[in-house]
Amino acid sequence: MNQFLSAIGCAAAIVCLALAGCDSSSDSVANSHDAAAIGSPGPGLTLPIERTSNRSRGRSARSTTTPWSGSDRQSEAGFQDADAVAASSPVRERVPRILIGLDADMSSASARSGEAIRRGIVLAIDRINHDGGLLGRQVELLVCDHRGNPARGIDNIRDLAANPDVVAVVGGIHTPVALEELSVIHDVELPYLGPWAAGTPLVANGYEPNFVFRVSVRDQFAGEFLVRNAVQDDKTQIALVLESTGWGRSNEVAMRQALDERELQPTTVQWFHWGEPSFRMQIDAIRSSGAEVVLLVANPLEGIRFVQQMAQVPAEDRIPILSHWGITGGNFADQVGDDLNRVDLRFLQSYSFLSADLTDTARSVVAAYCRTFDDADSARDIFAPTGTAHAYEVVMMLAQAIRQAGTVDRLEVRAALERLKNYNGLIRNFQRPFTVTDHDALTIDDLHLARFDEAGVIVPLGPN
Repeated sequence: MNQFLSAIGCAAAIVCLALAGCDSSSDSVANSHDAAAIGSPGPGLTLPIERTSNRSRGRSARSTTTPWSGSDRQSEAGFQDADAVAASSPVRERVPRILIGLDADMSSASARSGEAIRRGIVLAIDRINHDGGLLGRQVELLVCDHRGNPARGIDNIRDLAANPDVVAVVGGIHTPVALEELSVIHDVELPYLGPWAAGTPLVANGYEPNFVFRVSVRDQFAGEFLVRNAVQDDKTQIALVLESTGWGRSNEVAMRQALDERELQPTTVQWFHWGEPSFRMQIDAIRSSGAEVVLLVANPLEGIRFVQQMAQVPAEDRIPILSHWGITGGNFADQVGDDLNRVDLRFLQSYSFLSADLTDTARSVVAAYCRTFDDADSARDIFAPTGTAHAYEVVMMLAQAIRQAGTVDRLEVRAALERLKNYNGLIRNFQRPFTVTDHDALTIDDLHLARFDEAGVIVPLGPN
């Protein structure tokens, strides 16, 4: 985790906010770009609150300006440091900034997913501010670390909603956390934008009006997609291995439905809890069931252990794995190590920066990413690429909705998201990303399979 914090933590701080709850403990700081340097955080220190402006934290030393300008000159379109303007004009009051919250795991087992999402948001905010901001105001990011804990996530939502400058919150990888937050999200009427968590009930939640919008996979589509690919590989003896959470149960429903439509049944359904140390019992049951392929629904920690333990099975008894994308939310390939070469592992993805036909928008995002983050020199260095791509996309959609609404009133912004038209994005162009009845922007046609290459980079295997 320290490598991610070091990427985050080279910022300078002007003020330490005690934003009620996100949180007010000593390991929480609010950061801006234009004050005395605070240096990198030490081991164990997290940054649950972050303020990201036109010079984002983690900016590469290669560039001293916005990554979208392509030079060290400020944009002639009026891109300036709002604090500097305010400081030089004492008569004018500082214009309040528009805040976007991030509520995700930034320090626990899936911290890499949170960092990938954060980076996508940072790139989108830099793009927005470079183009003049929104409604004459600059945009900033507040990061809240829920650490995979639903109770902490609920507190984060309440605290973000209490800040009148927060227009929306972007979520993280954990469907179970987001599901527990649903009632609070709708009580406080705060638009929630999902770039990762895939649980079908997160969006199909029964609330009217619905404040949840998603640019990510929907488990209903993921289940069909994985079953379809298994059958296309002539494998009809299919075992399910699912985490025992709302996310796992959402996938069980989708996978069983996809199997039923083909008059198939799983050979076995094996469940596991977060932190499961051993999968020996589940693997033995899978082998005994006669399964030809495993459909895996796991996050990084448990996914790593499952693959490592499958690799210890005699080669002739190892079973191929088709996985949901949760395993990509951590440093999976490095931690699995050489065992990755012993297991046939493919997994679901929705976007790749390594596509042969990148759009101009995608190329500009890759270039901005490499200028912004010190650990990236090419598209191959963009880890958890779907998290970054989805986060970028959903924030740019939010920006278009705010412009369309002409206000940052949360109710008006929510309604504007439902009315968005002709959004030309990173992932693709959307005629209507959302409607009143459908808050999922992606469809099953956006999905493809991928695998890790010999360097641990996620590479697409082509559209499906």
